[in-house]
Amino acid sequence: MTINIKSAEDIEAMRHACRLASEVLDYIAPHIKPGITTKEIDRLGAECMAQQGTISATVGYQPPGYPPYPASLCTSVNHVVCHGIPNDKPLKKGDIVNVDVTVITKDGWYGDNSRMYLIGECSIAAKRLSAVTFEAMWHGILQVKPGARLGDIGHAIQKFAEGHGFSVVREFCGHGIGQKFHEEPQVLHYGRPGTLEELQPGMVFTIEPMINAGKRDVKNHGNDGWTIVTKDHSLSAQWEHTVLVTPTGYEVMTLSAGSPPLPSFVTATRT
Repeated sequence: MTINIKSAEDIEAMRHACRLASEVLDYIAPHIKPGITTKEIDRLGAECMAQQGTISATVGYQPPGYPPYPASLCTSVNHVVCHGIPNDKPLKKGDIVNVDVTVITKDGWYGDNSRMYLIGECSIAAKRLSAVTFEAMWHGILQVKPGARLGDIGHAIQKFAEGHGFSVVREFCGHGIGQKFHEEPQVLHYGRPGTLEELQPGMVFTIEPMINAGKRDVKNHGNDGWTIVTKDHSLSAQWEHTVLVTPTGYEVMTLSAGSPPLPSFVTATRT
């Protein structure tokens, strides 16, 4: 496995790309309310990227075995775990939706992040799932420092999520990122502490747990080649940040003015 260690110049370029990716989510947030369609959310995301001078990493993206992805972002509603394709169905009160945005800057750097949005007044269960998933992501982020292991991240996420009665999706994971959408290493959201690759300063990767209210099992939905849903039709939530390993800890690169407040147990975004 070859992990790309970013130089100081690379890191500055990644900070820029990641901030722009987060600002796309800031831009669309005020519009996400009952009655909007996910296709309109996608249009707004594309509009913001055009204003930034970035382009979407997902339009036409085609890994082996997949058809080209047809939209500027992913919108995963309720029991959709990930890769939901925007459509014309209006969101209604009580829905939850994950919006996943990856931009490419003019210099070819990728920024990747996602957030959950609650549509109108949601059930206590839906709010709890979204909140626990957000905190699980941060428990994983807090493990990031030189000398730690990728297994420490996965273990922290799994222990927290399962401790609240939820399950962790295992078929999809975080990933290294830079001038490619997906680089090494793979970042699992479950595992054993002290295992897998050792973290080094200059590593950049996403932490993006997918947490289910029911069982962890997932399946393909329909024939679009992309949409993944919970097998038991339970709700699923996901949050994502791109994180840099610094000489003394971590830096969350996908933060912007509209990012949600940090959990109470997080004292700083950079250590």
